[in-house]
Amino acid sequence: MVLTEGEKLNALMLADLYEHLEVKGDIDPSFIKTAIYNNHCWSISFRYPSIFSKSRELPEKVNDVFEILEMWRFIEHHCSLLSEEDKTKLTRAIKPLRSNPKFEGFDGNNETEYMEITQCIVEELELFQEFKGRSFNSYAPSIDGYKRMLVVYEKIKQASMYGNQIGVEEIASVLHEMLYLNHIY
Repeated sequence: MVLTEGEKLNALMLADLYEHLEVKGDIDPSFIKTAIYNNHCWSISFRYPSIFSKSRELPEKVNDVFEILEMWRFIEHHCSLLSEEDKTKLTRAIKPLRSNPKFEGFDGNNETEYMEITQCIVEELELFQEFKGRSFNSYAPSIDGYKRMLVVYEKIKQASMYGNQIGVEEIASVLHEMLYLNHIY
């Protein structure tokens, strides 16, 4: 959803009125204000899809973040299913990466927009709640590594849909794409 400057002003004024008059409606005025102030107007049509008749076409960076969050959900879930023995194998297989892989987010200095989109998705839209409470600041460039990871992840995800087991080798193959990053998490 793209709003003109005038539409933003009108929406903000109406949200202020809703809050001042303590109107209890289906629209959360605080959410509307946050979405407009943070330039996440796309999130309004995402949160209230029944209001908008057109499809919810999301900006490219928003789609990227959704794909990355889904990938990390998959990774963290499958890591949690590993036996202690397999967790040890994974630690050896992904060395020098951290033994307990977790989604860290994006570089707060250079990938701020990705970080803010992630915060909007998790905190404002209340999706991917398993990541709630994290800072989403990896303190190092991450997007290029995540995009490389997505290529490998898509192949593994397809295989898992056909009943193939997801184990240490599959998880490690995705995580190895992180090795090309400028940092070791």
